[in-house]
Amino acid sequence: MKLLSPRHHGYVDYAVVVLLALAPLALRLDPVPTAVCYVAAVAQLVVTLLSDQPLGAARMIPFSVHGALETSLAAALLASPWLFGFSAELPARTFFVVTGLAIVLVALGTRYSTGAASRQEPYDRYDR
Repeated sequence: MKLLSPRHHGYVDYAVVVLLALAPLALRLDPVPTAVCYVAAVAQLVVTLLSDQPLGAARMIPFSVHGALETSLAAALLASPWLFGFSAELPARTFFVVTGLAIVLVALGTRYSTGAASRQEPYDRYDR
């Protein structure tokens, strides 16, 4: 059962951007995990703004493609402690693994079929 509508998914997307942007300050991460957080935050923000969803700005990326890109970001976050060599840092490793798993759960719980693939016109920002 898919619990999140595209609008609710958009709210979660922006919350993830804020989480990724503030985590280095809150957790006092070293430079490498900090850089990965900021790159991931920018990537998440760009994909969200360009997606065809109620909270998207440009609506250039179909919502189903948004889901695939987001799942790829989740996989990158899950692997980043080992890819970038900070797996020995417990706070950073825990943050990246938990955040990656949370994004996977959001992706699994979102109704992507109500996105651009199932309709011809873009979302009406005011749900009319």
